[in-house]
Amino acid sequence: MTTRHLYLARHGAADAFGELTDIGRRQAGLLGERLAGVPVDAVWHSPLSRAVASAHELARHLPNVPVAEAAELLDHVPYVPSAAETPPSWAGFFDGYDDAEAASGQRLAEALVARFARVPGTAANGARPDTHEVLVTHAYQIAWLVRHALDAPPSRWLGLNSANTALTVIEYRNGLPPTIVMFNDMSHLSTDLRWTGFPEGMRP
Repeated sequence: MTTRHLYLARHGAADAFGELTDIGRRQAGLLGERLAGVPVDAVWHSPLSRAVASAHELARHLPNVPVAEAAELLDHVPYVPSAAETPPSWAGFFDGYDDAEAASGQRLAEALVARFARVPGTAANGARPDTHEVLVTHAYQIAWLVRHALDAPPSRWLGLNSANTALTVIEYRNGLPPTIVMFNDMSHLSTDLRWTGFPEGMRP
């Protein structure tokens, strides 16, 4: 049975200008070391500089693996919930989004799912090999793909957060629902490099 393996990672820690920091580079390098034992076919990244730099940093550990931009991985709000769907903690967050922006974000989210959240097509020789792809993106996009894999309501992407360079793995097979193998796994990071990208708070 053909399987598409998606290895989703948020970019490394970035500064206020969206540029990867030294901590972010260390995080991305450690993720690359972890993925070095996987037969990765491609590394895809968001167009934003923090994701571009993270992808190239981790790819240093994946010799001869192509690294390319995927516009669908751009940071965006995938779904603007109605007032009834919005948790109190998110109140006011979506006030600046007009209908055109919401529709644009939803189209981009649909394109993300159409491109990556499916089993790969048939090769020229008729074979359907397994694929292993790394997606270096943003917290909202990982949340949207996890929500889609769970077939949860659209608003359920809210509250799914990912630490910088934490690893989420989803598998897609024909005729079966997607399998979430892991979510927000930080075991490749030392204690001092974990939980960046989250609000301040007590962490285990």
